[in-house]
Amino acid sequence: MTGAWQRRWWLVGGVLVLAAAVTAVFALRGAGSACAAAATSGKATFYTDSGGNCSFPSPPDDRLFVALSPDEYADGAKCGGYLDVKGPDGSVRVKVVDQCPPCESGHIDLSREAFAKIGDPVDGIIPVTYTTVASPRTDNLTFRIKEGASAYWFAVLVDNTGNALRSVQAKGPGGSWRSAHREPYNYWLIDGGIGSGPYSIRVTDVRGRQATATGVKLSPGTTQTSGVRLGGAGTAPAVKKSPTKKPTPKPTASPTPTAVAPTTRPAVPPTEAAVLAGGEAGLGSRCD
Repeated sequence: MTGAWQRRWWLVGGVLVLAAAVTAVFALRGAGSACAAAATSGKATFYTDSGGNCSFPSPPDDRLFVALSPDEYADGAKCGGYLDVKGPDGSVRVKVVDQCPPCESGHIDLSREAFAKIGDPVDGIIPVTYTTVASPRTDNLTFRIKEGASAYWFAVLVDNTGNALRSVQAKGPGGSWRSAHREPYNYWLIDGGIGSGPYSIRVTDVRGRQATATGVKLSPGTTQTSGVRLGGAGTAPAVKKSPTKKPTPKPTASPTPTAVAPTTRPAVPPTEAAVLAGGEAGLGSRCD
């Protein structure tokens, strides 16, 4: 009788282990489905206006951009980020630069150039799926102090962020860091101002990457390029090496060849120190 009970408990234990394994498999499959569901299914139209609610002074050079519904635009919180959009004829990467007031969630409005890469403009509207791009590589950060800004009212637009921004802080000479608030038109404001500059500006994106630029001038309406970028150091100019000149041997009457002095190798100019994400660098400095 004891042996029968032991066999029965072994059988029950085996069933429980098998059930746990099956549950784990389905849980993993469910997690995979959740990841796949991160892509939004919807539709796309296109427009030809090159401006946008994000206040960027010009569209991307490739003219691949998108406007989002008010819900997805979220009062400017998505400005500067990127989407990968798949349509009937392929995929395209676009920058968020605008809001589409009549669009509902899931309806994106592409530039005509972006639309043409994934569908036929004659159709006017196509089915799409799209996802937010995580930390695409970008150029050095740029800063644009808004027209009308002064020592008593600070307003800055940040571009080349790759991801959308979570926060912006700034300070003037001898001052302490102050947090700016974002307006729906994508400028970051500090009421009361932080002096006449030059400013240090620290930006943090939605993925926690951080960079600090210094030397931003109070120059309203002018785009200023920094020496830092989110996720890594700024770019550096190529170092050109001067060609090595070989000395010309002097004629000699001696049958023994005159020894030629060894060629002196030119010193290679040192590269500038890399600027770490979150470290400070002078505005306009160029780093690896």
